[in-house]
Amino acid sequence: MGNSLKAMAAFVPSDECQKYLLEDLEEMPVDKMVDLSGRQLRRLPLHICSFRELVKLYLSDNNLNHLPPELEQLQNLQILALDFNNFKALPLVVCTLKQLCILYLGNNKLCSLPLELRLLQNLKTLWIESNCLQCLPEVVCELSLLKTLHAGSNALRTLPTQLRCLQELRTIWLSGNLLSEFPPVLLDMPFLEVIDVDRNSIRFFPSLAHLPGLKLVIYDHNPCRNAPKVAKGVRRVGRWSEESPEPRKRSGAVIEIMLDERPSPLPAIKPEPE
Repeated sequence: MGNSLKAMAAFVPSDECQKYLLEDLEEMPVDKMVDLSGRQLRRLPLHICSFRELVKLYLSDNNLNHLPPELEQLQNLQILALDFNNFKALPLVVCTLKQLCILYLGNNKLCSLPLELRLLQNLKTLWIESNCLQCLPEVVCELSLLKTLHAGSNALRTLPTQLRCLQELRTIWLSGNLLSEFPPVLLDMPFLEVIDVDRNSIRFFPSLAHLPGLKLVIYDHNPCRNAPKVAKGVRRVGRWSEESPEPRKRSGAVIEIMLDERPSPLPAIKPEPE
C-alpha cells in the first residue's frame, strides 16, 4: 500500500504530496547526504537544491527524465546517483557540478553523452552500464582522473583509441556488449588492473602477459578458442583458466576439456561512498 500511495503522490505536484514523498526532509542532514532512492519521484524537489553544502545525492530508482537548472547550486556535490531512471539524455546541469567524483548513470536510456561531460575533471568513477550506447563516447577519454569505468550491458563493438590517454584508469568493465575482438587499445594500457570482457563475442584472445599492472581478467562466456596468456599471479576467470588446462592437441585432434562448474564472473559492486 505504501508504494502505491507514493506512486499516486508522485503525479501530484502539491507541497503536501511532495512532503509525503520526502518524509518531511526540509533541512539538510548533518551528514550532508540525501537519499531519495525509490521514491517514485518524477521531478526533483527544488528545495533540495538549496542544500548548498550537500556532498552526496542519491536519486536512484525513480521516474526522473530531467533535472532542474537549480541543481547547479550544489557545487560541493561529490557523489550523484541517477541510475535506474528514464533519462534519454544526460541533463547538462550535471556537467556544471565540477566537484563530482562518482557519477552513476546506469540503467537509463542514454544513447550518447554530451561534450560538456569533459568539464567534470574530478570524476574518478563513471557507471554507464545498461544503457543504449553503440559506441563509447569519446568525451569519456577526456576525464583524465578516471579510475573506474563501468560500461557493461550496452551495444559496444569497439573502443576508441583515445582511451589510452586515461592513464589513471585501473578498472574497466565491458561485460554484455557486442565485442567481436579483444579491444586493441587495452593492449596499450599497462596500468590496467582489472579487465572484464565477460559475455561478448570474442573468439581469440591476444597475450596480456605484457601488462604489468594486471591483476584480474574476466573473459568467460565468449566463444573463444583460447584463454588469454597472463603474467604470473594474474587471476583469470573463464574457460581454461587456472582450474582447467587449455585445449591440447592429441593425435592431430584438439581435445577440449570442459568444466562441470565454471567460475562465475565477480559481481560489479558499487564502491563504498568516499
